[in-house]
Amino acid sequence: PPPRLMLNAVSCMRNAQTVLRDINVSVHDGTALVLTGANGSGKTTFLRMLAGFSRPSAGEILWNGHDVTSPGVFQQYNVLENVQWFELLEGKHGRSAPAIELMGLGRLMNDKARMLSMGQRKRLQLARLLAIDRPIWLLDEPSVALDSEGVKLLEYIIAEHRKKGGIVIVATHLPIEIEDSMNLRLPQR
Repeated sequence: PPPRLMLNAVSCMRNAQTVLRDINVSVHDGTALVLTGANGSGKTTFLRMLAGFSRPSAGEILWNGHDVTSPGVFQQYNVLENVQWFELLEGKHGRSAPAIELMGLGRLMNDKARMLSMGQRKRLQLARLLAIDRPIWLLDEPSVALDSEGVKLLEYIIAEHRKKGGIVIVATHLPIEIEDSMNLRLPQR
């Protein structure tokens, strides 16, 4: 069978320095991969790339043959397929359409993602978040490109997630109304 996970010529830079160079790995179901190396050799960077927290500077990471290093929205897929793809990765099913409807994209469900405005793309990303139902949401500038109705939807889904015991961590420059939120102002470097 084809590998579940494959890295093809993956490189990654951090602070203008190459940390990983031309990594090629194939991982099949049931495989354990142990990363070793000195401090600073790129073990954490490798894991952060697999988790989607950082992107490779070169190469591709394939999950079930699909490139997961693509930007947040897959241009060639329609709105529904964009959300279903992440549901599939998470082993979930049936939450895509309701999430898309909730985010106000129901009439665009069969439209290609490349046809969406920036605000609609942001709504699509939020629908994906709803469909995969993670306990912790890490949101980086989630209201950028959203109109006032989109911001209200964002505030609503954050409140609903918290009511179910979910945690939300938001980095933002724009005001978002989040009841009883803690604020942490980071110092300048």
